[in-house]
Amino acid sequence: MSSGRATFPRTGSLLALGGIILLALNLRTAVASLSPVLDAVSEDVPMSSVGIGLLGTLAPICFAVFGLLAPGIARRIGLQSALILALAAMTAGHLLRGLGPGYLSLAVGSALAFAGIGVGNVLLPPAVKRWFPHRLGALTAMGAALLAVSTAIPAAVAAPVADAAGWRTSLSVWAAVTLVAVLPWIGLWVRDRRPTDGDAGIVEPELPGGIWKSPIAWACAVVFAASSFNAYAMFAWLPEILHDVAGADRYTAGALLSLFAIAGFPASIVVPLLAVRMRSVTPLLYAGAAFFLIGYGGLLLAPTTLTWLWVLAAGLGPLLFPVALILINLRSRTQDGSAALSGFTQGVGYLVAAAGPLLLGLLHDLTGGWTASLILCALMGVSAVGAAAALVTPRMIEDDLARINGNPVEEVP
Repeated sequence: MSSGRATFPRTGSLLALGGIILLALNLRTAVASLSPVLDAVSEDVPMSSVGIGLLGTLAPICFAVFGLLAPGIARRIGLQSALILALAAMTAGHLLRGLGPGYLSLAVGSALAFAGIGVGNVLLPPAVKRWFPHRLGALTAMGAALLAVSTAIPAAVAAPVADAAGWRTSLSVWAAVTLVAVLPWIGLWVRDRRPTDGDAGIVEPELPGGIWKSPIAWACAVVFAASSFNAYAMFAWLPEILHDVAGADRYTAGALLSLFAIAGFPASIVVPLLAVRMRSVTPLLYAGAAFFLIGYGGLLLAPTTLTWLWVLAAGLGPLLFPVALILINLRSRTQDGSAALSGFTQGVGYLVAAAGPLLLGLLHDLTGGWTASLILCALMGVSAVGAAAALVTPRMIEDDLARINGNPVEEVP
């Protein structure tokens, strides 16, 4: 695949940059904008605890299912078309759950928005690889930072907007943001219809199948799963864990949950920039696993002493998330390779993450405490070390697939 500044006009690069920025800004709005107004929603829309729980598990399940489907969608209809479709699904989802009459429309709208996000999650790395192959670290860092912004802003403004204009407006207003985000991708889609513009005439060779047998794919998925499992589990249970094991009151537990969330933000910027300059990313894998061990070990052995330090350490463990994102492009040579690796990594990773809150709650009910749950989280964090062996050498996913299918392997210089 030919790529770079010489093969894509400046206007197209600017459209792609705008599209990537706006896409990243929309990849968490549907998740973060619902929970702050759930009490207001439940006053108008009757919901059981099971119904509320279903809404909470829809996000990682949809991310997983549509993450696995995304590479095939992009291969069939094109990257721009797939992203337009994803943003259209997000727009429809925001509107349906904000303006629909009852719980069914709320659930279907949420699923539709999360499906679009699942496709967008997976296609963001290949979009970066296609238009900015020489800026992988910087663009991945920017994307990870914008994901944090996409989580923080809706969470902060959802309740005030609901108080001022009602919860329906608070949920549906994000459709306007996704409509803006679709415009640069439509512009790029139009350019690709012109055979003399951009790289519209470039066709990559068909990528062979068998990604489920690839050590590289499984290693990337393990790194992603180690981070995502812990993030979803802690966002669901950390306040209650801190109340039970450290005696934290509601306000302190909430503040420590914020510390857990904020801790990973600097790493999301720094880690991709480091990773592209390192011969091997294994030191970053060891660092993430060590932070998880320190954090959960502290909560197990000395929960009332320096509680903030243990939470901070556990919050630094998800530096594995930007490592996994940058690995998708560092371990692929082509746009299709990046999409396939991204789909597998995030699809498997989010399936594992979806089980996190459920498993921690189940272990707590079975044991009457949080020791087993914290040990499980620590073991999930340490699992990233097991991925190091497959990632220590700069092999590409295309080479793994070629070996699996008995084809000649293109050597990496």
